[in-house]
Amino acid sequence: MTSPLFPGPSAGRGTAGTTRRTLLKTAGKATAVLAAAALSLTACSTGPVSSTADAGATASASAQFPVTIKHAFGETTIKSQPKRVVTVSWVNDDVAIALGVVPVGVPKNEWGGNSKGSTPWKDAALEKLGAGFGSEKAPAQFSEADGINFTEIARLNPDVILGAYSGLTAEDYKKLSEIAPVVAHPELAYGTSWQDSTSIIGKALGKEAEAAKLISDTEATIKDKVAKYPQIEGKSYIYGNLEPAKGDGVNVYTANDNRPKFLTEIGMKLAPIVEEKSKGSKEFFLPWSAEKANELESDIFVTWVPDAKTAESIKSDPLLSQIPAIKGGALVADSDNTLTLSISASSPLSLPWSLDTFLPQLAKAADAVK
Repeated sequence: MTSPLFPGPSAGRGTAGTTRRTLLKTAGKATAVLAAAALSLTACSTGPVSSTADAGATASASAQFPVTIKHAFGETTIKSQPKRVVTVSWVNDDVAIALGVVPVGVPKNEWGGNSKGSTPWKDAALEKLGAGFGSEKAPAQFSEADGINFTEIARLNPDVILGAYSGLTAEDYKKLSEIAPVVAHPELAYGTSWQDSTSIIGKALGKEAEAAKLISDTEATIKDKVAKYPQIEGKSYIYGNLEPAKGDGVNVYTANDNRPKFLTEIGMKLAPIVEEKSKGSKEFFLPWSAEKANELESDIFVTWVPDAKTAESIKSDPLLSQIPAIKGGALVADSDNTLTLSISASSPLSLPWSLDTFLPQLAKAADAVK
């Protein structure tokens, strides 16, 4: 699939769809592996209904239907509580699993994933539900390396397709709607916050109360972890994508993107120059001339890099090294693809997993600010 994570100089998005650089620019496309999981699997919560309390909860959830969810392409009505859930893109599977629902099918994590085509946080959550990959109850996996996998999704015979965080185009939505009701992104492609994704998916699955609690609990976890690093509070930042090998290798993520949203939520401040450029924009990034790198004024600059060598190249690059935060030693250059994914495509599962590694990096950069 194409990527909202790492824009290249030629990347962009129109109102009718999304056109982006292929996700694996530095690593190449991952091998597309189609799962052979049996289609008889059904989505489940933490286990079969076996008690009066469980039966009551199921009845309460069923009573919430039908539900209608508005999104970028209109609205979708889900007539009854879905039993066979399929997800597209990132985040949506994390949210469903965090809510106790094991999808019958999910995309492989073909960038930033592990040998299972998954992530550490997803593996841990599925194991708790008795549905770890390789087990009988595990979701089927399909490749999105070349876009939405309509064929594999149709084979899974879903009751609902979740894409609250996605870059679905109008054409994608139309094709998927011929398979099952589709929950698309509410407004901007890849612009749905993890909180909104959780609320939307909770409604679609008949788990609104659980979704509200999941959001509250996750925010409390984040707050507790951030409190250990008071030097982060109030620091201005720019989150970008730097490519020393390219003369035009600077992209800056706008206020629409989940990376800046997250840093703002933990008490940091988006640099005024980016805040101003974000006004009225529907894009998740904006290209920036390397010749004007010195104008990217902020306390801290955050980026991702394919390896530590690239981080050193940024610091020695005659143009990129003039970015004030980099010049001052306040560069956060993450070379762990899994960590990058956890922040870029953030979810109630990925953020708690990421913070013990990511926050110390931010704190170290904050300490360098004069």
